Amino acid sequence: MSNTVETRPYVAWELVNDFMVDVFKAYGVPEEDAKICTDVLLESDRRGIESHGCNRFKPIYLDRIKNGTLLPVTKIDIVKETPTTVVMDANNGMGMVASHKMMEMLIEKAKTYGMAGGAITNSTHYGIAGYWSGMAEKAGMVGITGTNARPSVAPTFGVEPMMGTNPMTFTMPTDEEFPFNLDCATCIIQNGKIEFYERQGKETPAGCVVSESGETLTDSGKILKDMRAGKAALLPLGGLGEETAGFKGYGYTTVVEILSAALAGGQFLKALSGMSETGEKRMYSLGHFFFVINPEFFMGLDTFKKTAGDICRGLRASKKAPGQEHIYTAGEKEYLAWQYRKDKGVPLGDSLQKEFIQLRDELNLDFKFPFE
Repeated sequence: MSNTVETRPYVAWELVNDFMVDVFKAYGVPEEDAKICTDVLLESDRRGIESHGCNRFKPIYLDRIKNGTLLPVTKIDIVKETPTTVVMDANNGMGMVASHKMMEMLIEKAKTYGMAGGAITNSTHYGIAGYWSGMAEKAGMVGITGTNARPSVAPTFGVEPMMGTNPMTFTMPTDEEFPFNLDCATCIIQNGKIEFYERQGKETPAGCVVSESGETLTDSGKILKDMRAGKAALLPLGGLGEETAGFKGYGYTTVVEILSAALAGGQFLKALSGMSETGEKRMYSLGHFFFVINPEFFMGLDTFKKTAGDICRGLRASKKAPGQEHIYTAGEKEYLAWQYRKDKGVPLGDSLQKEFIQLRDELNLDFKFPFE
């Protein structure tokens, strides 16, 4: 998977799972909801996507519960429902809980009608998008999802953060051991990745972030500080200007912004900043969209899986660039990360170790970690 030698200690999956569930419960999240939220976060670490796993447990969820911009108890209202569609209001509760309910409903509808779609408004961070499209894949269906987020991405020829990192995600069943799973933002880099770089003391690669004067930034700590002040912005896929097709990434980011807000009549752009005009913290009011396609209503699941598998195998078998040993298809690296980590556990760096110990001691929980 990587030539980097792992120096962080691994902690058993079950131990980390139980600990995070108990912490969520201590913060007022009902037990069944806490289990869902924990599984979403750990699924990110299982796939090797550390920017959205344990690293975000405290800053994105616990701290927001504490400061009142995320409600621990999720009250889900069905705003509108038809045989093939659902619109939900998450009432500023746990986005992961509302999304889980949404996908359960859409999968059942798609079993009967072949396709189903839904949208959620007044929601919060819903974790890795691929978790939700993956629920459809586990049911033998195609899953598509996206979400808007607090403004951090500049439009092409702009420097002001206007849209979120806005992932547009697809998971499709194949006849291989792992699905095709494209789960990525429509910008070059995500906030969580920069936060991860800062934790590791690393610079952010050049060309990912633009300053308000139009220059690219690399100091991870300064980037996070400037972005919080609205003085820096992430760049869409393709980068600066039009020469490397930044307008394409900008367009896809806008697609996700529109679908996340317009299908449910929700908030968008600067209204998702989490800050009022007077600088006070407020609810994020995010929107998500979801689509499920049942291959049985086309040429059948087996045909779909074999064709998808044949395409992926064909790509991986194509001619490699000099010095390259392997061509990957989307979802393969995540599968390999899980094969490597499943018996080892979750790697936790120094900062996360300190966070876990502090949370345990503050909440007086009965856990002993191997890194102590």
